[in-house]
Amino acid sequence: MDKRITVIGGGPGGYVAAIRAAQLGAKVTLIEKEALGGTCLNKGCIPTKALYRNAEVINNMKNSEEFGIILEDFKIEVEKIQQRKNSIVNQLVTGVEQLVKANCIEVKKGRALLESPNSVKIIYDDENFEIIEADNIIIASGSSSFIPPIEGVNNEGAITSEEILNFKEIPQDLVIIGGGVIGMEFAGIFNSFGSKVTVVEALPSILNMLDGDIVKRLTPSLKKKGIDIHASTLVKSIEKQEEKLIVKVEGKKGEFTLEGDKVLIATGRKPNVEGLNLDFIGIEYDKKGIKVDQNYETSVKGIYAIGDVNGKWMLAHAASHQGMEVAERIMGIDHKGSELIPNCIFIFPEISSLGAREEDLKNNGVVYKTSKFLFGANGKALALGEGEGFIKVISDEDNRVIGVHILGPHASDLIHEAVVVINKELKVEDIKSMVHAHPTLSEAFYEAVLGLNNEAIHLAPARRK
Repeated sequence: MDKRITVIGGGPGGYVAAIRAAQLGAKVTLIEKEALGGTCLNKGCIPTKALYRNAEVINNMKNSEEFGIILEDFKIEVEKIQQRKNSIVNQLVTGVEQLVKANCIEVKKGRALLESPNSVKIIYDDENFEIIEADNIIIASGSSSFIPPIEGVNNEGAITSEEILNFKEIPQDLVIIGGGVIGMEFAGIFNSFGSKVTVVEALPSILNMLDGDIVKRLTPSLKKKGIDIHASTLVKSIEKQEEKLIVKVEGKKGEFTLEGDKVLIATGRKPNVEGLNLDFIGIEYDKKGIKVDQNYETSVKGIYAIGDVNGKWMLAHAASHQGMEVAERIMGIDHKGSELIPNCIFIFPEISSLGAREEDLKNNGVVYKTSKFLFGANGKALALGEGEGFIKVISDEDNRVIGVHILGPHASDLIHEAVVVINKELKVEDIKSMVHAHPTLSEAFYEAVLGLNNEAIHLAPARRK
């Protein structure tokens, strides 16, 4: 099929869509005003996880005595941390550039504006421009940090998640506004680095999108590690006083102040819908993002919007999957997508989640069963020195697994067994027949599933009434 496809944005949605379309024979132009890889690779997922690994090594060193290894002292060299992080990012960006080139995709470095349903204007740094034609257009312009209208939010030292990645020294006191994924990941990282971390969250709990049992177990764990959490608390203002920032907040017990060397604004992200000329060609959008149908097609036929800009799931892997799905659909392949998107949070211990939450099932009157298996009863977890946490599994009245929630070691890896199980609508009996290797963390998932039918071997039976 001879197709000309223009992709706006070279992040994990855009470059994946471009590559898949090129694989299928399309002539693809990819427009990106900055570096390929987008926010995820350059200013988000990857550099954050590089820092997370640094924090993980530091935690291991702090707990080395448990393993019979006595360390007199160690020091943190921020410059080397930054060099390692930047090296990882550069390696991956180079890899994406090579992949794009190998697939004969034309890359245009500039800012894109929609001229018509079949044309895009590219404005270059020197103010020159060109207009290119396309049969289909894929908008993958991503998202950016949302800055709330707080008095003093623009004071020096009040920074976004992108800015904190390039820290030159570890703040002694770090106040984080926002207890969502971004805020809590940085809370864990800088707590490990030695900062005194305080989190302010307007909602009744941090990470409110998670199953309640996860948050209930995580919150005291974080406090034990020295992270102060103020939920149901609003930020009134940020004031600069000499070298410090004074954050005025109001909670259940009234107004009080917090002090920080830095204040991280982690109040979420907003879709990048401005500057695309959406109104001019009639593409519908709102503050949540560009409106799309079940195929990610916008209100203008032939133009699609994928990833953060459509506001459905602000996750890199969701954007990539949508990119593949749209590219295949344009090229005449019926791609059956999935709305089961795993969510992973890189904190200590790790969190991952997929499918139904118990609170939602209960509120909707759905019949369900739950089972938990503690990592403290798993041999591999104890050998790792990471026995904190559990795997929670939820099944429906037909014994199908419909939800999995993990707090514990390698949660971001373990969730992918749940991805297969839930997508394929497997029942407890199906999983029971699958042998899990010993000793592994995956055994905890197996035992949790067996617990749904009270058949778990390493779990004490429930008391009979």
